Amino acid sequence: MFKSNPVAGQIGPTSAAAAPRSGSLSPLAPLHRPVLLAFVLLVALTVVMHFSSYVDYVGADNDDVMRLVEVRDLLGGQGWFDLMQYRLGLESGTLMHWSRLIDLPIANLIMFFSLFMSPVMAEATALFVWPLLTTLPVLYALALGGAILGGPSGRLIGLVLAFLFVLGINRFQPGSIDHHNVQLGLIATIAACLILPGRPPFAHALAGVAAALAIAIGAETTPHIAIVAAIVAVQWLWLGEDMKAAAAAFALAMAAALTAVFFLTVPPAQYGLVACDALSTGFYSLGVVGAGAFFLVVSAVSGRSFVTRLAALGGVGAATIGFTLLIAPQCLGNPLATLDPLLVSMWLNNVTEAQSIVSQLRAEPWTAGGFYTVPVLAMVLCAHRIRQGRNVHAHGVLLALLAVSWAIALVQVRGAVFSNMLSAIPFAALVAELRQRSNADPKNLRKGLVFAGSAFAAVPFVWALSGALLSMGVNKVNGEEVGSLPTQQENLCTDAAAMAPLAREPVGVVAGPSNLGAHILRFTSHRAIAAPYHRNQGGMLTELHAGMATPADAVKFLRGAGVTVLAFCKSDGEISNVAAVAPDGLYAQLDKGIVPDWLAPVAGTENSPLQLYRISP
Repeated sequence: MFKSNPVAGQIGPTSAAAAPRSGSLSPLAPLHRPVLLAFVLLVALTVVMHFSSYVDYVGADNDDVMRLVEVRDLLGGQGWFDLMQYRLGLESGTLMHWSRLIDLPIANLIMFFSLFMSPVMAEATALFVWPLLTTLPVLYALALGGAILGGPSGRLIGLVLAFLFVLGINRFQPGSIDHHNVQLGLIATIAACLILPGRPPFAHALAGVAAALAIAIGAETTPHIAIVAAIVAVQWLWLGEDMKAAAAAFALAMAAALTAVFFLTVPPAQYGLVACDALSTGFYSLGVVGAGAFFLVVSAVSGRSFVTRLAALGGVGAATIGFTLLIAPQCLGNPLATLDPLLVSMWLNNVTEAQSIVSQLRAEPWTAGGFYTVPVLAMVLCAHRIRQGRNVHAHGVLLALLAVSWAIALVQVRGAVFSNMLSAIPFAALVAELRQRSNADPKNLRKGLVFAGSAFAAVPFVWALSGALLSMGVNKVNGEEVGSLPTQQENLCTDAAAMAPLAREPVGVVAGPSNLGAHILRFTSHRAIAAPYHRNQGGMLTELHAGMATPADAVKFLRGAGVTVLAFCKSDGEISNVAAVAPDGLYAQLDKGIVPDWLAPVAGTENSPLQLYRISP
């Protein structure tokens, strides 16, 4: 049984309730059976939902399609260290910033299923299985977090909230093979490890490994990892010797894991490269210097006075910041700050996950509840528990993680998924407590309503659905058109049938809206000029300038880039945006049915959703 820690605000009953059963060495032992049952139910529901409205075995997000293209290239013989996408962008190709750590398990699954399935079925099965496997860390971590704060009842409710979370977002649906689901699992694992009673060194070592993997997989979680490191450092500063083993385990594990993944995934030719959107010498050196220096300080002065520890920790911070300013000062800002202004206005400002809270409220105010409300309630709950002195350590850790996730969401809405996920842990304990009160007094309607209300309030999907229904109701009252569920119209230009005529064209270079790019790479052997990735600025700018220029000038851009085929999808949002900005431009003219003489329509596509034009030499 874990020991309580009066200094950290742990209280005996909560810690005892969260402890593993007698004779068990792992706090996960009581979770195996319920998590397995939840996982089986999740698979069954996913099968029903996926195949009842089946569209494709690859996720709807461009990143899912591009990930599949990368995995195919890896399986086709492209080097492990070679992340160049040779069929994307201008003639030199585009160096991608994604990690092979995600490509590898997906490729292994495809190879395994290929032993007894056709290539297409093996690919489809792998893409069905992988997202479901990534739910397991989330289910375990949130259930464990609920148990730590709310005992056996909190464990069950935490698992239910985790189940509803993974069921309700698209990142865990079949075909979602981008890295975001793995990142969610890593952040959930870190949170559960850091709030365990007694601060077990092994749990902190696991958190250190997860932190290193999160940095290696994607730079989006860097602010989270910075806060995680600060949480461990502040606890060591306050507790000293009592935190020595845990802090040392975290620092050493993080430095060792970061070193391993750096040399396993970064090619030697790029050891001197500093990139701010992927694991490179910049992030590696800063992580190792910071974690390594912290490990040395923890080992040397944990038993000394608070002032000595403060001075030592200040030295570590100063050294890390100084090293950052020396090695990678550009990484202290936004990696997308170097985007061309045209790409910002015509592309980035239209990417939903990159919108700020102000932009999101202006465009779709009804979505605010689903994105932002539950984390605010969870932060208030954590602050209230800290004020009460109830499990101060765990609630303090969760409050810090929720705060950084919610702050990211204010700048880019993509951060909301992390804060919504982490909110399940404090809410699990609250709902468990209110459930206990309601069961103890079943005739008290007020207690029952409070319990039910808190349970519903803990689910982000409830807020999102309420906002959507409210919006529809307001529109109906105002006599405006009532919104409906999204259709699959965008798939008219990106599915296999639409791409078939393009695949039959002689291999060449295709220009078209950036949303077509990844699909062109998937279904054809052509090179696509544009796809929505910030490292492909040259290709995206070429395509945009061609679409905005008059036909007489557009042909110069296209021929200069070696384009052989123009793909025109009238329903793509980029077409209407470009036509509005440049009414005399090529896209606007094609939208009106005016085809310049240097474009030759491909027979059979004149009335198709995806119209193809050969560019005369």
